[in-house]
Amino acid sequence: MAAVASVHCVAATGSAAAAAASSKRAAVLAAPRSNPLRSARTQGAYAQRTSMAASVQAVAAPAAPAVGAARPKALAEQDKSLQKPTVVITGASSGLGLNAANSLAQSGDWHVIMACRDFAKAEKAAQKLGMPKGSYTVMHLDLASLESVRQFVQNFKNSGRRLDALVANAAVYLPTAKEPTFTADGFELSVGTNHLGHFLLVNLLMDELKQAPSNNPAGAPRCIIVGSITGNTNTLAGNVPPKADLGDLRGLMNGLDGRNSSMINGGEFDGAKAYKDSKVCNMLTMRQLHQRFHESTGIAFASLYPGCIAETGLFRNHVSLFRTLFPPFQKYITKGYVSEEEAGRRLAQVVSDPSLNKSGVYWSWDNTKSSLWFEEEEGALENTVSEEVSNDVKGAKLWEKSVALVGLE
Repeated sequence: MAAVASVHCVAATGSAAAAAASSKRAAVLAAPRSNPLRSARTQGAYAQRTSMAASVQAVAAPAAPAVGAARPKALAEQDKSLQKPTVVITGASSGLGLNAANSLAQSGDWHVIMACRDFAKAEKAAQKLGMPKGSYTVMHLDLASLESVRQFVQNFKNSGRRLDALVANAAVYLPTAKEPTFTADGFELSVGTNHLGHFLLVNLLMDELKQAPSNNPAGAPRCIIVGSITGNTNTLAGNVPPKADLGDLRGLMNGLDGRNSSMINGGEFDGAKAYKDSKVCNMLTMRQLHQRFHESTGIAFASLYPGCIAETGLFRNHVSLFRTLFPPFQKYITKGYVSEEEAGRRLAQVVSDPSLNKSGVYWSWDNTKSSLWFEEEEGALENTVSEEVSNDVKGAKLWEKSVALVGLE
């Protein structure tokens, strides 16, 4: 992928106007907004629902730990091209995110921002893996709260660090849930966290990515959104009921803020389907980002499915029999099994390998090959997506509704 093109202004007044416009846009993006699709009646209904603790739980974000004053000041005074390239990985306290963070930190080429809800858990996990001191920073981020997302972005900007790659990895999976749970902003938890939280994060950090210095080992800035085979109905796994299906987005259009409209397609709540739907949203969002911003920013937008991580904390809410039988089934029957370590190396490869710099791509791997660190593609394949994921008309509609829901209008 070509590096971001330099734009030279021929007049000082033009440069000043552009800077003013950029500052105004940044202020608009950073400002908290109310959800314009939620009426007063809906707001009242939401307040009533949050009091029904037996059936619906509201997820609130604790205050974000402040970034230390000394380090941001030192970095702010430093030419960012002199800094080590930085990658932000959400959900980096365990599983895929943690192992990708470890691979990148151990390479010595990257500084990793571990963006996590549980600050202490992430720090403990990093120390247990022996991640080198100074190779990572843990920062608080709760994707179930749009205010927490905005606070994280502000803290990151205050840190003075450059941003070369953003990985939207964190996910909530509640396959046995019979009733919906809601985020702090009143959205169904799986879609609110996995899609809307990341949607806001990516948009608020777009300018930081665009301004990344050119001395990036990957060649150009990247935004990677983790997908899933379960959201692609053109695969065997994607056809296991309940199948992902966004329908006409009527539930999303109604705000995803009630038990009668907590599913994107407006149907009855199903915890497993909500997760799969959120993964379709992730992949549709990646395609929209590519179409809307790749050419003008030089950022490479991609998604990936690293393989079936059958032994992962993501399945902690599944029934015990599933957790027992699923790993050997994937190892010996489907041959789709990958360890958390191998999956982490694959994600790290998509972040950093100069040969994987194509934008608008959904990457997956041939499990007969191993993606060893920094070898050329080594099993990485540019895969096809389902008809729904490739539906750019639906993707555009999803984009516009998501913009409204997170307050970016």
